[in-house]
Amino acid sequence: DVYKRQVYKRSRSGDQDLLAFLILTLYTVHKGVAMPQPNYYLAMPVHVASGVVFASPHSGRDYAESFLQKTILDAKVIRSSEDAFVDQLFACAPDHGCPFLHASAPRAFVDLNRNQTELDAAVIGDVTKSAYTPRVLSGLGVIPRVVSNGRAIYSGKLTMAEATHRLDTYWRPYHTRLESLLCAARTKFGESVLIDCHSMPREALEGTFRAGQKRPEIVLGDRFGASASHQIVNRIQDILTGAGFAVSRNMPFAGAYITQRYGCPSQNQHAVQIEIDRALYMDEATLMPHEGFAHLSDRLRLVVAQIAEIGCQNAQLAAE
Repeated sequence: DVYKRQVYKRSRSGDQDLLAFLILTLYTVHKGVAMPQPNYYLAMPVHVASGVVFASPHSGRDYAESFLQKTILDAKVIRSSEDAFVDQLFACAPDHGCPFLHASAPRAFVDLNRNQTELDAAVIGDVTKSAYTPRVLSGLGVIPRVVSNGRAIYSGKLTMAEATHRLDTYWRPYHTRLESLLCAARTKFGESVLIDCHSMPREALEGTFRAGQKRPEIVLGDRFGASASHQIVNRIQDILTGAGFAVSRNMPFAGAYITQRYGCPSQNQHAVQIEIDRALYMDEATLMPHEGFAHLSDRLRLVVAQIAEIGCQNAQLAAE
């Protein structure tokens, strides 16, 4: 399947946005790209009709040739931390009046779901100041040192100049745009709801739940109530369970930097992370979609439509 969308690409030569019509092919991974790549992709609806914003920070797959030459991993292993095809699963969001922002750069290159201060001195030289969080210590800082299963990305260290370039080129533009989208939603609808879209490896759930307990297919993260109102999260969970999904909340994923930064219910700004079991739609060994992809896409299309309505309903309540 091929779909056509209006996609805004942020220009690297200035702050203006360039409107482009891109043909995005479902299974394409952009490897060894030599030409300049967009800082992010933004698919806008013809008319913004909801205060809900969808985003996917880990589905980027523009693998630059310079990056592939630096890594010691092969082309398949380097993708193991990627939320493969999540941008395709939620591509219908603009059809329901919601903006959809998604990464261009891969997670192994720069992690948009980390604070820019989470710099890892074990992979970046000349780091003078860093937030030594558990994520950094495990090699999963804003410039990752490892991919899944602790496999090292590089044989040596990157320069601080290289790390800064990645942050300036991808991290800051993505977050600047995300913040502006949420601000615009609050201004227009009185409230914004960020749906931060991810996928989780099947093995991530091993040992998390008791024997005989139903394994969740989707995990909602609201940082245990800190990033979104219970009312909104309950409604999202009801929509998912109504669509036949087994849903867990905050276990084992409660949300990371993005939900922490943008979730502020007291200011009418909510952030909910959605993690989808990759086994539902892809073969993790081959990194290819399987026969369940189309079925999951159809189910999520209905889910996205109903979540979008939350932003419309909240706007009506605010106006009354």
